[in-house]
Amino acid sequence: MTDAEWTRIRRGLRFGQVFEGTVVKVPRPGAIGIFVDIGLSVGGFVDVLLLPEQSEDWPTEGTIADFEIWWADSRRQIRLKPSDSHYLRNDFTDFVERFRPHWPSEVGQPVRDPGPPTLDEARVALRSDGPPANSP
Repeated sequence: MTDAEWTRIRRGLRFGQVFEGTVVKVPRPGAIGIFVDIGLSVGGFVDVLLLPEQSEDWPTEGTIADFEIWWADSRRQIRLKPSDSHYLRNDFTDFVERFRPHWPSEVGQPVRDPGPPTLDEARVALRSDGPPANSP
């Protein structure tokens, strides 16, 4: 897939947009996440952090379910979250409040590539002692 094709696909995506998908690979149950075919020329992936703690509660290969766009950036992979709460971590609501509190207001918004980090963001990422004391 070319950069231009990925950019075109990403421009058509919205956070929370629902796709019916088929789980195509569960490489290391409980460790990585699951790969999902949502009918686009780019793969879908559900991170282990969004799935139930017990891997036997994960959807298995061949499972057809609805998945929502959770994130997409320059990595040419669409990050998904299961729409069915049975396939989400038990504390998903608390997880979102802690790590993605603006999720409800992002639903329906276009997915945008955040682009390369700013110089300040790069400096913070490269510091061995963490972000400066005055950073949020």
